Amino acid sequence: MLVTSKELFSNAQKERFAIPATNFFDLDSARSYVSVAERLNKPLILAFAQAHMDMMSLEEAALIGNYLAEKAEVPVVLHLDHGQDEKVIKRAIELGFTSVMIDASLDPFEENVRRSKAIAEYAHARGVVVEAEIGFVGSGVNYENHDHSDSIYTEVHDAVRFVEQTQVDSLAVSIGTAHGFYKGVPKISFDRLTELQAAVKIPLVLHGGSSSGDDNLHRCATNGISKINIFTDFITAAMKTIEQEKPTDYFQLKKLTNQSIEETLEHYYTVFATK
Repeated sequence: MLVTSKELFSNAQKERFAIPATNFFDLDSARSYVSVAERLNKPLILAFAQAHMDMMSLEEAALIGNYLAEKAEVPVVLHLDHGQDEKVIKRAIELGFTSVMIDASLDPFEENVRRSKAIAEYAHARGVVVEAEIGFVGSGVNYENHDHSDSIYTEVHDAVRFVEQTQVDSLAVSIGTAHGFYKGVPKISFDRLTELQAAVKIPLVLHGGSSSGDDNLHRCATNGISKINIFTDFITAAMKTIEQEKPTDYFQLKKLTNQSIEETLEHYYTVFATK
């Protein structure tokens, strides 16, 4: 069933678990994610990133996401990830996305507030929830090709002011993870997470979950993070399977890669303690 994240995140906060946000980039990846969610009877954030519009149009993503979410037997949120262009965000809302992210995290604080507040007002009038980001999650080898690679930690007092002024529904925070591939396991600031969780009452979101370490992610999920984004680990798992199994035709390749994506998501459902 197609839903917003409001009730799901409320439950995640109370029960102390996180919901995976899985970035899809074609029909097979989206279908694989939903298949696992249904098999395990777990909620899912089915996310499509603005950065992937060179692979699939927003309209195509909306058709795929809405179709799979509406027929699913578990709650599925159709989410626009890292929306950096207001026109794209508003178009996603028109196309039926139930959740959108406005990512103005590289803007000065006041400009981030202005842009995030405007999107929140627009989305809320149409029954759509909004995620914003304060601080900045940098990159390893970044699939989004940001010019910035260094993370900027979220300041607690800025996060409190930001939420009060924007009225967004969830907040992506920077505590040491990064988008893309890591060299080693990142050092997470759990002290900063504890401070943020105590000060900010809306659900907190973690970007750059891939390869951040199972122990790190489990600790985040059970200590205040309600949604964790995963992308790179899916495509890494798919490539490893191709290299190991050496499929001899395209259909075998597709089957093997879909299986590896499903196994990866099943693993993270356990790590995130999702209920």
